[in-house]
Order: sequence, then structure tokens, then C-alpha cells
Amino acid sequence: MIAAANALSDIYAMGGVPKTAMNLVAFPLKTMDIKILHRILEGGLDKLKEAGVVLVGGHSVEDNELKYGLSVTGFVHPDRVLTKQGLIAGDRLILTKPLGVGIINTAIKGGVAAAEVIEAVTALMATLNRKAAQVMTDFAVHACTDITGFGLLGHMAEMIVGTGHGVALDVGQIPIIKEAREYAGMGLVPGGTHNNREFRKDMIDFPAGLDAIIWDILFDPQTSGGLLIAVAPEQAAALIERLRDNGIARAAVIGEVIADAGEKITAA
Repeated sequence: MIAAANALSDIYAMGGVPKTAMNLVAFPLKTMDIKILHRILEGGLDKLKEAGVVLVGGHSVEDNELKYGLSVTGFVHPDRVLTKQGLIAGDRLILTKPLGVGIINTAIKGGVAAAEVIEAVTALMATLNRKAAQVMTDFAVHACTDITGFGLLGHMAEMIVGTGHGVALDVGQIPIIKEAREYAGMGLVPGGTHNNREFRKDMIDFPAGLDAIIWDILFDPQTSGGLLIAVAPEQAAALIERLRDNGIARAAVIGEVIADAGEKITAA
């Protein structure tokens, strides 16, 4: 279910509506019970049905490592395609899901995460970005991306590369899964976090005293994360209200696009 939700997010982030999907599977047939594959496929199909997407086929191979994903096709009007770029100075940046999934998954692998935390983060990852995508079509959205493996700052950096603009980030407004702070403080941080930070560090201009745990969370690789939406400033409050009315309770304005700011992300 999580893999399916993750695959569908690319369509939602472009302002589109997913319509069809194909399964892509690699399965260790000689070492793993085929019933496991059946459960994976059933979970993916359930999520596709929730999204109103038709499974039209797929491709499978025998492999030593289990892999599962989907190739998704969607529709969008040519004049309404959203991309990562297109930011306008003054735009407000809205994040629709809290951060910290990668850190909590690391805690799960380490046997540290409590059962209720596992249940909550699983539900978060399996939640479609469908409602957020539907809501934002009624507003002056100039750019959008989904937050996945590069973390919040990595994907935000992609949005400003080549634009000359920057982002002023309000760190205190960023929604964070509570337990992620605790686990990050214990050193339960995925390796991808450090890779993300190393790759984009030259674009980040944060105060020297910023808590190291916050650094880790902002670069934390997300699985099936939320949308990062750039909307005209005069419509930001209304968009937040509509998102929350549609059950996206932790949606928040987390920053502002700054003109001619040298493609830097700053934080307060």
C-alpha cells in the first residue's frame, strides 16, 4: 500500500489525476513464500482502488531481492501542468504531511519504535496525496513537488535551482512527527540523511546554533511524503483552511520565496 501511494504521488504533484497503473515486481521465488507476494499485490491493488486507478497489467522477474513498485499514468490539462519550478517571489510554501518518516523507519528496523508509533507512521505513509492535489486545483499554485528521498531541503533546493530565488524557511512552523525528534536524538538517522545534506549543503544558510536534530529531520529521506505547494501569498491562508477541512490536519505554511536571493535556503 505504501509503495502504491508513493508511486501515485508523482501524478498528484503535477496537478494530474492518476488513471492506470502497471505492477513492477522482482521476487525471490526460491527463498520467500509466494503468499508474501500475494499480500503485497493485494495491498497495492487496494490502494489503487482507493485512488480510482485501474491496474492494467505488469511485469515480474525472479530476483534475489524483493522489489515492488508501479508505473502510473495520469491525465492533466496541458495548461495546468505543475512542475518543480515556476516559483514566483512572495509565494508561500505549504507542506501537507509531517516530517520524520525515515528516522522512524530506522527506529523500526532497530527494534526501538513502539507499536503505536509503527501503526501511526504506516498510516501516514499509506495516505494518498489525492485530497491535497484536488484541493490545490482551486488555488493559484505556481509549483509543486512531493517530498521523498531527498528530504524536505533536498526537494526544496530542486525548486529554486536556476531561478535565482531563495527560500526563507520558518523552522518553527514545519510539522514534525513527535517521536522523530526522540529517535534522531538517539542517533537513529538513516544514511541517506547525511548524503542529502552533503549534496545540498552549499545551498543552505542556517544559523550556526541550529539544533543538529532539526538538521537531520529537514534532510530526512521520506517515504510517501507530503506535497510541497507554492501558492500566491494572498491565497495561502485559504488553502490551508481548505486542506484542514479535508482532513489534512497538519498542513502548514513553512516558508516564503524570496526574489534574487542567490538560490539559498535560509532559516529562522
